[in-house]
Amino acid sequence: MYLKFLAQYQLEIITVLALLLLFILYVLLKKRPKKRETLLEIKPAVVDEYEQDTQNAKETEKDIYDTHTSKVEEEEEKEKEKEIVVDNFKRQTVPPHGKIKKEDFSKFSRMRILLAEDNIINQKVILGLLGDSGIEIVLANDGQEALNILENDDNFTLILMDAHMPNIDGFEATRIIRKNPKYNHIVVVALSGDTASDDIKKMKDAGMSETLEKPLKMDALYDILYAYNMNIAKQKSTIVTNDNNKLLNTEIGLNICGGDINFYKDILKEFLQDYGNSDEALLLLIKKNKLEEADQLLLDIVGICANLGAEQLHNIVLETKTILKTPSKNLSSILQSYKNSLKQTTERINKYIQEN
Repeated sequence: MYLKFLAQYQLEIITVLALLLLFILYVLLKKRPKKRETLLEIKPAVVDEYEQDTQNAKETEKDIYDTHTSKVEEEEEKEKEKEIVVDNFKRQTVPPHGKIKKEDFSKFSRMRILLAEDNIINQKVILGLLGDSGIEIVLANDGQEALNILENDDNFTLILMDAHMPNIDGFEATRIIRKNPKYNHIVVVALSGDTASDDIKKMKDAGMSETLEKPLKMDALYDILYAYNMNIAKQKSTIVTNDNNKLLNTEIGLNICGGDINFYKDILKEFLQDYGNSDEALLLLIKKNKLEEADQLLLDIVGICANLGAEQLHNIVLETKTILKTPSKNLSSILQSYKNSLKQTTERINKYIQEN
C-alpha cells in the first residue's frame, strides 16, 4: 500500500523534499558569521597599530641617538678640557710638526728649568741639547740638592726629575715639592726608563705631571716644553732676557768713553779677552774654596760691567757676590745663572763689534 502511495505521489514528494532542503540551507546561511565583513573592519585597525608602532620605534631610536650623541659630545668636551689642564697646570695643545732640530728649542729661550739628574752622561746630553737655546738650566745632582736650590730660587717653569737618584730620589723629592704651595707654579716632569703602566702610575701618584722616557727623544722633550711654555714662572729674575739694552746698553758705554766708538770697541774687546771665560775661572776658585779670590774677581767684573753698560751681567755679579757670603751658599744655581748671562753678554758684544 505504501509503495503504491509513493509511486503515485513520487514527483510531489521529491519537490517537497527539495524545497525543505533549500529552506534549511537558507536558514544556515543566514546564521553564518559575516567573516569577511569582520576582517574588513579589523584590517584597518591592524594597519594603523603597525604604523603607530613603527613611528614610535623611529622616535625612540632618534631619542636614543640624540642622547648618545649628546653624551659623546659631552665626553669630547671633557677630553678637550683634559688636554688643556693637567694636574691644575695649563697645557697648550702641541701643533703637528716635523722632525725637531736642536735650533727649534730657541723658541723657549725665556724658560728656566731645574734639571735633577745624577747621571753625568744624561746631564751632558740635556745640557748639550739645550745649551744654545737661551733656556736656563740649573743642575741638581740629586733630590736633596734640588730641594736646596728651590728653597732659594723657585723661579722655574719645569723640573726635569730623574726618578732614581741617591740621597733623596725623584719620587720623594716630588712629594715634598707638591706639598709646598710655594712651588704650585712648577711642573714636575719625570725622567725614567721605566715605562710600565704601574711605574707611570707611581710617578703620577708622587705628583709628576708628565713622563719623559729614557733615552731621551728630542721630539718628546720639545712637545713637553711647548705644552707648558705658557706657564713661564714668575719671571722675577733678570737672569734670562733678550733685551739688548740690558745685555749691552751702548749709550751708557759710549758716554763713559766720551762718545769715542773705537775706544769703546777696544774696551769691549779687552773684556772678551780677559773675562770671556770668567765663568770657568770662577767655578775653579769656588771648587778650591778660594772664596776671597772669587769675590775679588767678581768685584773687578762689577766695575767693568758698569763701564761697558752690561746691566744684566752687572746685576748677576752683584747677586753672586751676595750668595758667596751667605751661609746657605746656593752656588750651583747662581753659577749657572752667571754662565748663561756671560754667554749672552759676550754674544751681544761680538755682534756690536761686527756691526760697528
